[in-house]
Amino acid sequence: MAVQEDLSEWEIASTGKMLSYAFGYLIINFLLMRGFSLVFYYYEVEIGISVALLGVAYVIFAIWNMINDPLLGYLTDKPLKWTQRWGLRAPWVVITAFPILLFYFLIWVPPEGASEMTLFIWFIVITCLFDTFFSIYNDHVYGGYTNQFPSEYERRRSFAIATILMGILMTTMTVIGNAIIVYGDRTSFVTFATIMIILLVIYNVFLLLGIKESDKMKQMFLRGYVEKESSFYGTMKTALKTKNFRVSLAGYTCYSIAIALQGVSSIYMYKDVWQLPLTYAILPTLLGVAAFVFAVPFWSNYTRKHGFKKTYWLTFICHGIFILSALFVLREYGFPLFYIILVIIAFIGAIFYSGEVTMLQPVASDTYDLVASKMGKRVDASLVGVRTFFFRLAFVAVGIIIPTIHILTAYNPDPHATQSLVAQWGIRIHAQLIPGLIFVVMGLMFRKNYTLEGAEKEALIKKLKELGIYR
Repeated sequence: MAVQEDLSEWEIASTGKMLSYAFGYLIINFLLMRGFSLVFYYYEVEIGISVALLGVAYVIFAIWNMINDPLLGYLTDKPLKWTQRWGLRAPWVVITAFPILLFYFLIWVPPEGASEMTLFIWFIVITCLFDTFFSIYNDHVYGGYTNQFPSEYERRRSFAIATILMGILMTTMTVIGNAIIVYGDRTSFVTFATIMIILLVIYNVFLLLGIKESDKMKQMFLRGYVEKESSFYGTMKTALKTKNFRVSLAGYTCYSIAIALQGVSSIYMYKDVWQLPLTYAILPTLLGVAAFVFAVPFWSNYTRKHGFKKTYWLTFICHGIFILSALFVLREYGFPLFYIILVIIAFIGAIFYSGEVTMLQPVASDTYDLVASKMGKRVDASLVGVRTFFFRLAFVAVGIIIPTIHILTAYNPDPHATQSLVAQWGIRIHAQLIPGLIFVVMGLMFRKNYTLEGAEKEALIKKLKELGIYR
């Protein structure tokens, strides 16, 4: 259930600040989801690296990501000389905002005519450099979100704004990509990346306009660090011993794996299973975002009445069911019938996806508050790093599951090939069956094990205020 809050004497964060952080959320999720989802296909099919070698490169990249995320979060989650003047989190966001875009572009332009081993090394080096900057950026955008919007009202409202903005702009970017990308035309992918980077630069400007930290917040960081300095392992131990943090972490990890598999698999589905140009993805994308955006007010109101927990597990389970239903969308139904069914499923599934996305950061922020109450200080960037460590399991999953299935089903990487029926069903397994089951199982687990709601959450807020770390 939702908690009752007295906000009469509380300085509510402005809509402008909420909108700025919404752009940060958009940038992060685009790069991790749509922006990176095409990379595996690009290197396997368009560049021509063997899928086994690509899988190894992907796993090495993921392992590096898993190591650097919590470590960089911890190392940068402490006051420095600039903190008194510029803040704790804002400087790190500024420093990393544009290097991540440079290395993202370099991913798409490996050396022409290079050997397979050179391409293998290029992929590992550039993706790891990209994620080194991205990890710091991610930790402090999300860490800043937790501090800037401490109340349930602010978190519910700010993430509703972020969800709507992401739905509209990420869909626009996806549609642009679908219109540009042509199977077998490597330059079309580079054009896509170039246009996306231009847009992301603009979004970064809007983010940077709203991340300024108040003097009160700076003092909170400085005081908390002096009074309660802790080790990296101490922070990790406290976090992982906290049940609700673990449950939220498991939910986010499962969500990340399912979404990553779906995202990477999407282009394979259109090219090899449904055998349609990628432009046919535009209609379900547009209708899906309409459902996604228009469902946000419903889920925001539903959450106000029923709380974060119920919205989260309910949308997880329903989303998973609709992903599984897509297994029965077959080309044998004939065009346009199978395409119409596909569009309907995408539309309904997006309604539940909307509620699920709306809850991700508010639920995570509540558990960051819980850990902070035990440690007596804010350690949000460290916790985002821990969370991102487990998120990187999504890349490990992609690097193992998809290559394994492609090898076992004899997937043909020729961009003009027609895949065998076995290879097509292999794609369905990593695109639909595995993600759908993950969502359903995780929704049931979250319903049973997550307890941070009602009186327990109200007691947490009271304790945070007493400790002077509620903002």
